[in-house]
Amino acid sequence: MNITTLELIRQREIPSPEQMGSYAASDVVFLLKDISHVDLEKGTGEREQAIQSGVHYSEMLPVEYQPTAEYIELFHQTLEQSAARIARHTAIVAEKIVERRGLNLVLVSLARAGTPVGILIKRYIELKYKVTIPHYSISIIRGKGMDENAILYILQQHGLETAIQFVDGWTGKGAIRKVLKESCDQMERTYGVSLDDDLAVLADPGQCSGTFGTREDYLIPSACLNSTVSGLVSRTVLRDDLIGPADFHGAKWYREWSSADVSTEYVDTIAQHFPQMMDQVEIRSDDNATDTSEITWKGWQDIEAIQQSFGIANINLIKPGIGETTRVLLRRVPWKILVDRLDNPDLQHIMMLARDRNVPVEVYPGLTYSCCGIIQSLGGGGE
Repeated sequence: MNITTLELIRQREIPSPEQMGSYAASDVVFLLKDISHVDLEKGTGEREQAIQSGVHYSEMLPVEYQPTAEYIELFHQTLEQSAARIARHTAIVAEKIVERRGLNLVLVSLARAGTPVGILIKRYIELKYKVTIPHYSISIIRGKGMDENAILYILQQHGLETAIQFVDGWTGKGAIRKVLKESCDQMERTYGVSLDDDLAVLADPGQCSGTFGTREDYLIPSACLNSTVSGLVSRTVLRDDLIGPADFHGAKWYREWSSADVSTEYVDTIAQHFPQMMDQVEIRSDDNATDTSEITWKGWQDIEAIQQSFGIANINLIKPGIGETTRVLLRRVPWKILVDRLDNPDLQHIMMLARDRNVPVEVYPGLTYSCCGIIQSLGGGGE
């Protein structure tokens, strides 16, 4: 890097982050502007109509779904059953990161699904290698890109030689992976900074990531809930009247849901399994013998096939994978849910939510993912 690049980055005045969310500061620093005082929530129908009429999804927030007692019970059961599996995939991802990048790195998770995964990777590395890795959570928004000020702040704090590893929970069809690549390319054009756009995820059913725990589409329990498993932080917001040129992207801190918050319980439950994972010496290479790291974008190809089968004009109305299908049922107006088979144990919460909202479930032969959510078209565009 030449002096011009260093000077350019240092000249940008970026405010220090404010306290945000319910996680301990030792787990993560949210590089987000707290806009909790602003009324941004829209009902599901109103929000859907606005999105499909051209309003960007980042300019408003969904009303937080308050799950039933039965649903919360299912979340806890699922967490108990899958904690060791998630711990293993976390260990695989962490070992791949360390092997590739060493320990002079910064974890940058994508808010908000990436945040608990980033915390778990940070905790695993600290336990195994006795090194404390900085971890930030930043905003990335489809159609608007990654929060540039957040990246500049990280570079100011840690220097240009420190490797940045981006982290998310899972992949769907790969749209955010594409936004990340475009944003990294833009950073290089603007500041001359070369960022690796590799996105580390626990599950990569879309086959668009090179660093993953598995390519199986399975239930990561944090997908079941919203802010109460993500540090009480909302989806991120980017609106000109709220976010200034020097600000981080915005988010709300839902302090009022603190009694229902399971964010720390979630990561603690999984992290308890790390000691036994560290004893498994084969973990570095055991990432399912049938998996390769080749990026094929097969998930995107399958979604195009579904688009043709159902005559769906806008591919953004198709949300593949368990995580994205859950989001459709929690936040959007679903049309139907496609599943690989009706007895898939990973789909219990999907079936429960679909029954609750009277959404039809249909078996779709040959589906690469475990399931796929299709949003009701209201005749406009779409997120």
